[in-house]
Amino acid sequence: MKIKSILCSLLLVLMSCNKKNNEDSNSKENIILTDSINNDTADESKEKNAKEFSNERFRNVTIEKIAEHNFRIRGQAQVFEATINWSVEDGHNILKDGFTTTDAGAPSWGNFDFTFEVEKADKNTSLTLVLFEISAKDGNHQYQLPIHIPLN
Repeated sequence: MKIKSILCSLLLVLMSCNKKNNEDSNSKENIILTDSINNDTADESKEKNAKEFSNERFRNVTIEKIAEHNFRIRGQAQVFEATINWSVEDGHNILKDGFTTTDAGAPSWGNFDFTFEVEKADKNTSLTLVLFEISAKDGNHQYQLPIHIPLN
């Protein structure tokens, strides 16, 4: 009987401590949320104006020119084994290609952020970034998301 009362007392103490921790966590989250709302910087307003691209496997994808021939791509993807493949094309040739990973594989939506450098081979062409997933079944490119690369 004494053991039961000790266990009950211990349980009550633990429950009250947990409640206090949850209250502290909630107040910290509110502070962080408030701070992020109040810190409206030029970068954030730039991001708000950025055009977003999406399809069945990619969402909230943005492209940003960060230097003369350098670009930054950010967004979310729901892809097999968290792997995104990409290529930069000029309408005739693939000028650059590669892959990156997200922070979570399908069925979750994972975040990605990568940069690349590319130069036009011919001044009279335009560049297109294509994000895609490679099929685990047959190796085909699937869920292709073409994005025009802004050069000015």
